[in-house]
Amino acid sequence: MKGISTRAVPFGRENGVLLVGGIPADRLAERVGTTPFFAYDRGLVNERVAAVRAALPGGVELSYAVKANPMPALLQHMSGLVDGFDVASAGELREALNTATPAERVSFAGPGKTTAELRQAVAAGVTVELESANELVRLRAVSELLGVRARVALRVNPDFSVRGSAMQLGGGPQQFGIDAERVPAVLRELAAGDLDFQGFHVFAGSQNLDAASICQAQRATVELAVKLAESAPGPVRYLNLGGGFGIPYAARDRPLDLAPIGANLAELLDGEIRAQLPSARVVIELGRYLVGEAGVYLTRVVDRKESRGKTYLIVDGGLHHQLAASGHFGQVIRRNYPVELAGRAAPAAEASAEPDADGTADATDATDATDATDATDATDTVDVVGCLCTPLDLLADKAVLPQARIGDLVAVFCAGAYGLTASPTAFLGHPAPPEVLV
Repeated sequence: MKGISTRAVPFGRENGVLLVGGIPADRLAERVGTTPFFAYDRGLVNERVAAVRAALPGGVELSYAVKANPMPALLQHMSGLVDGFDVASAGELREALNTATPAERVSFAGPGKTTAELRQAVAAGVTVELESANELVRLRAVSELLGVRARVALRVNPDFSVRGSAMQLGGGPQQFGIDAERVPAVLRELAAGDLDFQGFHVFAGSQNLDAASICQAQRATVELAVKLAESAPGPVRYLNLGGGFGIPYAARDRPLDLAPIGANLAELLDGEIRAQLPSARVVIELGRYLVGEAGVYLTRVVDRKESRGKTYLIVDGGLHHQLAASGHFGQVIRRNYPVELAGRAAPAAEASAEPDADGTADATDATDATDATDATDATDTVDVVGCLCTPLDLLADKAVLPQARIGDLVAVFCAGAYGLTASPTAFLGHPAPPEVLV
């Protein structure tokens, strides 16, 4: 059976060695002092934010979803690039408030906020995005107790879903947000209290690579917001259209085309939003799309073994740091993240196609290749596995790589979002890996 190739990644190489922030990976590993570790390339983050800014029309703000990657140094860097932060816990709130971002540009979403978290949010002056009628009751009590008029928006569970989203966050029953048909009643309750109504947040799906689907969802979101505004206790001053922009993880994935999304937003802004919601501050909230491809997980080969015809590269990292790459963070059918040897050039594609969700093959996979192939390097088809005592600890399945030696560095890409903090770091008691921003 042929192996599965990796796709091209945005990181450069020099003399065959992977560069992260312009630093050769082997030298960076010496600087960090240990493996495994996560490295985030600030130059790639800058480029991605600039690309989004260029595509978005003037008048649309860009917010960063902290849950994607809450590394403090990264947040400090992001605070100078984006217009605001969205947080989902008191811990994320503290880190966001430690940056130069004003509190009024921070929103706090997520189901199950505790009363203690509501107190912190109200005291800080951030916008609380209500997820239920019961949360409104508790927030009103907190606001009265502190003598601070709470800034409030409603997270809405829309009556539509988004085609092409890997994770559906709207339509049907959801733990997220208030069902659209229940929003008018909640707005009436909100009007009865002394709360500072801001507007609405609608986020219907994530990890979407279909621009047409995202545009359709944005149009439906604006239409819904206009309808709900009729029941609002004041003008809509905040309209968070969500995000859901996806990144390509596997060879068959194609990057999202921002141009039609920007054009669609410009049309909405100049049309229905300005006509029906003239006071609204329009926000696009992105996390993974801004930082996901700017991160790499570097782990070292500690053993190489053959077992009944299969070659394993055993590394000092694993799913306890990078759960998503193992396929156990929302994937229905497991697909490799891009994986390469950091110290030598990646091989040309020798891949059979990866299966789609329906089990069929995508012929374009076999033609996808990475740059700078070293023709003198023999290649192997290997499984890259971690150091944990579970067969689930698989970082790459049937990956085509140059023949690896013990001590080589393996790079797992697309590690800038939902990596370390989305992984079971306490499993088997291994130490937490360092994170560096370079």
